[in-house]
Order: sequence, then C-alpha cells, then structure tokens
Amino acid sequence: MTALNLDFFKAYDIRGIYPDQVNEEIAYKVGQGFASLLRQENPDKKLSVVVSRDMRPSSIKLHEKLVAGLVDTGVDVVNIGLNTTPTFYFGVGFYGHDGGIQITASHNPGQYNGFKLVRAKARPVGEGTGMEELKAKVEQAEFLPTTDKGVVSQFDHTLQDQVKEVLKQADLNKIKPFKIVVDASNSVGALDMSAIFPDLPCELIPVYFELDGTFPNHDADPLVPENLIDLQKAMKQEQADIGIALDGDGDRMFFLDENGEEVPQAILRGIMAQIALKENPGSVVCYDIRPGKITQDMIDEVGGKAVITRVGHSLIKAKMEEVDAVFGGESSGHYFYKTEFGTFDMPLVLLVKFLQFVSEQDKPLSKIIAPYKKYYHSGEINSEVQDKQGVMDRLIERYQDAEISRLDGVTITYNDYWFNVRPSNTEPKLRLNLEAVSPEVMEEKRDEVLAIIRE
Repeated sequence: MTALNLDFFKAYDIRGIYPDQVNEEIAYKVGQGFASLLRQENPDKKLSVVVSRDMRPSSIKLHEKLVAGLVDTGVDVVNIGLNTTPTFYFGVGFYGHDGGIQITASHNPGQYNGFKLVRAKARPVGEGTGMEELKAKVEQAEFLPTTDKGVVSQFDHTLQDQVKEVLKQADLNKIKPFKIVVDASNSVGALDMSAIFPDLPCELIPVYFELDGTFPNHDADPLVPENLIDLQKAMKQEQADIGIALDGDGDRMFFLDENGEEVPQAILRGIMAQIALKENPGSVVCYDIRPGKITQDMIDEVGGKAVITRVGHSLIKAKMEEVDAVFGGESSGHYFYKTEFGTFDMPLVLLVKFLQFVSEQDKPLSKIIAPYKKYYHSGEINSEVQDKQGVMDRLIERYQDAEISRLDGVTITYNDYWFNVRPSNTEPKLRLNLEAVSPEVMEEKRDEVLAIIRE
C-alpha cells in the first residue's frame, strides 16, 4: 500500500489542490478519522457533527464523501448546506453539536479545497489540538469500527438564526443610512450580506455576489491590493460612504473609507477592542504578535488588559478561551467574540457594531481613523530562507540590547521601531513585519533587517 502524502494537513486546517491532494478518498478518510477522534474523546455519547460547504465546484463531491465517512464511523451528521465559515461555527456552537467540518479552502484560488474542523462550541482542531492525531489516523487508516451507523438530517435555518442573534448586538436605530459597496468575490460571503442588509438602514451595492468558486473576477483575498481595485472603482462611481471586501469563506472582513482607502487592521482592531471594553470594562482582549502598536495604545487608553498571542486564528481562539477574553483580533482580518455558546469569528457582529460606532462619530470614516495613524508599517515581507532558525538567531545576536520575545518567531522592540520575524509553517520563508514612529525610521530599519535576513 502506497503511503499517503499528507503535507496539505496544515497548522490550522486541511488545504490542498483538488483532486491531486484533496479529493473524495481523502474526504471519506477525514470523515472516518474525525468521527474516530470525537468518539474516542466522548466514548459514551451519541455524537452529532455539523457539515457545511462553500461554493467551490469540488465542494459538492467532497461533501458527499465526507458525510459518508462520518456516518459510516458512527456519528450523526447535521447538513446545513452552503454557508460561510462563521455561519458554520454558529451552527455548531448555538445548537450545541459535538463538532463540525466546513469544506472550504478559504481565500485560496479555485483549484484548491479543504476542511476546517471544530469540536463543540466551535473550538478549532489545529496544531496541538488534534490535527496531528487526525493526520495519523488518516495516514494509517486507524478508524474505530462500528455497527451503529450515524444518520443524516438536514437543517436549513442556520443563517437566519445567526442574523437574529447578530441584530441583538447593536442599536439599529443609531445606524445611519450609509451607502455601502460590498465585494463578495463571488464567494459565500454574499449569502451573509444578503441576509443581514434588509434589517439595516443602509443601501447595499453588491459587487460579484454571484456564487462562483472559480473566482472569475479576482481571487478572494482582500490582503492583496489588486483584489480591491474593482471595489474601489465601484465606490467612486457610487460615491459610497463605506466599502467592504470579503474573503473566500466569509470569515474575514475589510473596510474601506469613503476615499477607497483601507482601514488599517491595527486601527480597526483597536476601535473594536474599545467597543468591547466599554461593554465589558477591564476585560481581556487578545491580538496577534505582528506589529500594530496602536491596538495596544487603544486598549491601554480604556483600561483593558491586552494579551498578545501567536499568529493563527485557531491559536488566538484557544488563547482567548484560556484567558477568558471578550474580544480578539488578528492582523489578517479575523475578529472573534466570546458568547455563551462559543468564541469564534463573527464578522457580522463586527459589521453592526462598527456601523453603529461610525454613525455615532458623525463624520466621514477617513476623519474618524486619521488620529490613529501614528505609526508606519512595512507590510508583511517574505524572504526565502533555508536556515530559518539560524537567521532568527542572527537577528537576536544583532539586536541583543532590545526587548526580545520568542513567543512566535522573534520580536525585537526598541522605542522608535519594533518588528516580528516568524517562520512560515509550510514554506522555506521568513515573514517580516516592522513598524516605526516615522516613515524614515521604518524604511531605514526595514532595509537593515531585510539585509540581515537575506545575507
């Protein structure tokens, strides 16, 4: 028997090219492996698992075989159909199921697909929380036998129930009648926007709302500036107040101001942290270690407790539960809220709270965020490096008089600049994020650090 190459089992999810890596055989085995994992952890319980999918052409075939693998290994399946990943998380947590699998490759191009896996309360299965065990089960075909197969049921109201819960999180009467352009990138995010906007006093101008997992217009990754061009053009044409860009599975949301300029994630995160801390004074807020000092400033300003985490949505969520954080934000656009039924990505909650906040400021979005643009960021810069640890050791030696953290890669902090260098989980690359108090210092130190990384 040929050994399976499972390099596409990542730190936070399973993701690879269809059908060369992720295919129907793998989907069936992932179902068997996940059912076996949950049954081992809950030996005396009849388990129910939510299954959902995105709009990629391959997702339908993978869905069929995944469900078969789950029921053949003794768990019941609740099929909630076509949804965003946040709606899927809601479906697992709100209804009290034992776990779930979303079929998606997030922002990756159309030839990719994969699986995001969670336990009860939408707790992620990732590195250190079960991904290694799942991978071993799939690799070695070690699945629990059963004579008691699961059953499949259909549930079609998850999104509607989610919207009802989200609308309780803001005072809709305080939201102004903004004109908002949303680019859904032909992804399932269009479903969530179409469901919530009828309850908002805003005009929705949809861009690329037709579901098409081949992404015919542009890739569904708002972190790439070229993917925002069509949104910016539509905003200018419509003279819109706000723009919103969504990623491929709808779990990340990016805002643009009335001039078509992106609201920096560190500032958005700081604003949302202050809102959460106003509602929960003195509470803990989590955010990842990549530079974004304005977030820390804004948390400190209102008396919150900031906890810095490793990079990765599953790692942030796990840390939030550990320290009982009420809110968390990742530099890549993930925003998490704590609820009684779980802590996970809730971009619709972000949306309604942010629209109420902007309305209450009574000025254009660009004017609201301008005072927070105190620091200058390099953006994330990747360098191909074979000896990743060796280079990080060299940086520690070079900057030994700085404040140094090894939480995730290496973070070097001086008074006028600070940076994080961390290794890619899957490639021979180091990722640099540097921030400084002026553009001149940022450029000088960015080039200095890159020279050390690439020497």
